[in-house]
Amino acid sequence: MAITLVVSNYLVQFPLGDWLTLAAFTYPIAFLVTDCVNRSAGVSVAAKVALFGFIFGVPLSLAFNYFTATDGGWLAAVRIAAASGMAFAIGQGTDIAIFNRLRKRAWWLPPLFSSLPASILDTALFFSLAFAGTDVPWVTLAWGDLAIKALMLLLLLPPYRLLTKQWKIA
Repeated sequence: MAITLVVSNYLVQFPLGDWLTLAAFTYPIAFLVTDCVNRSAGVSVAAKVALFGFIFGVPLSLAFNYFTATDGGWLAAVRIAAASGMAFAIGQGTDIAIFNRLRKRAWWLPPLFSSLPASILDTALFFSLAFAGTDVPWVTLAWGDLAIKALMLLLLLPPYRLLTKQWKIA
């Protein structure tokens, strides 16, 4: 979980035009991890995994972004790490709570309908907190990232199914 957060915080520095960053392709893995843990071990363990990701991911992201940031220096690294931490905590909490309410439904419904609203919250919080007031075209980047994240959530449904079937918990 922490690795996904660190990698995504690094990749958000690399826009693909004004509509997308590379992080949109990696960040949905955090929701896959949370949903698999929630399905297999329950809501309390999923919350602990998210907390672990937060406790280790945010400081690692801060350090990593400080040493690798393309511009903006220390202040930009702090802003990105803080925005990431807040968005991550609220997004993961939302995902865990909704998934738990939907857990008895069809196998695909809990991961899809918990991760999608969580991704919307996470994306809106992250981009607005990390980049508002800067020259970064954060609104268009947020919309583009959200579109790719929604696509990635759909593409991660088969791995979710395979993992949960393999563990005989679906």
